Amino acid sequence: MNSIPPIAIEFASLNFPTIIPMIVAIVGALVILIIDLVNKNLDKSLYVMIAVLFLLIDLGTLIGFTSDVRGFFDLLLVDGIAILSQIIIVIASFLFVLTAMGKLRFQEYRYPEYFALYLFMVAGFQFMVSSDSLILILVGLETASMALYTIIAMHNRANALEAAIKYFTMGALSTAFFAFGSLIFYALTGTVELGKVSEVLVASEYENYPLVLLGVIFMLGALGFKLSLVPYHTWVADVYEGSTAALAGFLSIVPKMAGFVVALRFFEIFIASNDPFVEIILYLTVVLTITIPNIIALLQNDINRMLAYSSISNAGFAMTAILIGSTQATQALFLYWLMFLITNLGAFSMLWINRSKDYNTFSSDHEMEKYSGLIKKEPFSALMMGLFLFSLAGIPPFALFWGKLYLIGSAVNAGYIILALIMVINSAIAGYYYLKPIVFMFLKDANKEVEVKFLSNSTPTIKGLIGFCAVLVIFSIFLIEPLLEIISYYVQISGY
Repeated sequence: MNSIPPIAIEFASLNFPTIIPMIVAIVGALVILIIDLVNKNLDKSLYVMIAVLFLLIDLGTLIGFTSDVRGFFDLLLVDGIAILSQIIIVIASFLFVLTAMGKLRFQEYRYPEYFALYLFMVAGFQFMVSSDSLILILVGLETASMALYTIIAMHNRANALEAAIKYFTMGALSTAFFAFGSLIFYALTGTVELGKVSEVLVASEYENYPLVLLGVIFMLGALGFKLSLVPYHTWVADVYEGSTAALAGFLSIVPKMAGFVVALRFFEIFIASNDPFVEIILYLTVVLTITIPNIIALLQNDINRMLAYSSISNAGFAMTAILIGSTQATQALFLYWLMFLITNLGAFSMLWINRSKDYNTFSSDHEMEKYSGLIKKEPFSALMMGLFLFSLAGIPPFALFWGKLYLIGSAVNAGYIILALIMVINSAIAGYYYLKPIVFMFLKDANKEVEVKFLSNSTPTIKGLIGFCAVLVIFSIFLIEPLLEIISYYVQISGY
């Protein structure tokens, strides 16, 4: 009886450097758990510093990456887009973890597991953007999502548990959509690698086109949940309200960056071949995502919920780049999201330092009425909050204006004139609701019947973070050219 010869795998063929950035984050999480096993009475600041250290090492491995793009049984694809998006994910995660250094003692920060889950989540997002294999993308998505559900639920409030359950339920549905979509494309092409899926579909001239469209709809549903696209956006406001302001800010940036890269890799198959039906579906989704949340945001009296709907609309703006499909649009997508990162980090950090543990002062932590007359009580808070709201509104010369300008410019250059007009109109609508809290802060008198404490959660670390964001928002014009050079380098070596 002949024995089956063992499969020999050379270590060099795995191209191990492609997986090192993710391993760094995972090792960081394990180190935190091991330290907690040894001594359970250490301060949260130690775990924050460990998380920061490993995120900086992670960032160093990405900046210094010089290996081949393929690795680990060809499952990993660490091209320019993967490196660029991982750098944004790690930098954003590094900045947001510093918000844990607040003055007040909140429930979740007492547990070292929070910071371990945070690093596991970062590793999951890194896996998502570093592969064109639908299986590995799903593994990364689930790793990040399971950690995120738990982190949201750890906040010690009733609506935090409700938010986690809602996010988990919708997340389970999106996972099912992703699995069904992957199943359809595997059945049609015999592969789960997006590059090979594209080759087979083009070679077969989209045989069984109705099934292809069904697969696209399933994938759009899965990615639409992660990117909070309309009509998959219903969870956003409740989850943001149930989370801490710091975590809500994280949710508005990092998971969506990972989602955009997966959407870019997937929809590029159809945009490059000028598929009319997929373009129409994407066009409608983008227009609805830009417009409907903007209209809902007009009706909000809570700054946190307003920023939640604003982030949905901003995701719609960024999705226009994937619809347009040009190199300029792809570059504009990353520039826009970097500008959105520094602006949203500042805005949510301002909400975070004004957070109180007295839940009964108002029905919500961040009702606009609470900020009435803020300029007289806390000029620093009013000026900083006003600055970040002006940037979100796209008012020049602040950061997000340049991101919107490049996105709209890429739409015009690609011939999407009506889409560009819709983007401009929605920017004007957004300007109105961003000005609402500014009116409360600068033009209305404070409510003397209710005593509100501001800056109750502030520390030098978070104030420094806010100051850093403010400087970048104000002087962003000097960042645009060097950022575009870096972005164009990574995008062009990826062939997008």
